[in-house]
Amino acid sequence: MATLSYTNIFTDDIDRLADFYSHLFSLDEIEESRSPIFRGFVAGGTSLGFSGPGAYPLLGLNAQTVPGDRVLQTFDVESQDEVRALTEKALELGATSIKEPFATYYGWFQSVLRDPDGNAFRINFRGE
Repeated sequence: MATLSYTNIFTDDIDRLADFYSHLFSLDEIEESRSPIFRGFVAGGTSLGFSGPGAYPLLGLNAQTVPGDRVLQTFDVESQDEVRALTEKALELGATSIKEPFATYYGWFQSVLRDPDGNAFRINFRGE
């Protein structure tokens, strides 16, 4: 079985976006991976990276030019109260709310937000 080792978000300002997520979720940086075009953080069983524009040619990719939601990051927490508290903290750090904390039809409790770059993400509690 394959495992997900990293998920990366491309951004024009890696420091701003990395600081947003690391402060919101108290993520530890993987210092040895830091470069002018990358910052990475331990995020549970995977790692979360932030890649600057210089990473596109390094990876043989072209920057996306068409807007739209293509990726949704979900961050699991341990309680409904933590969903509420982190949602408020995210808003204070510059996120915008798409959906306030709510109970899903499949038994989870989550909020949906956009980070300062406009990327969608969820703060989620999987239930009892």
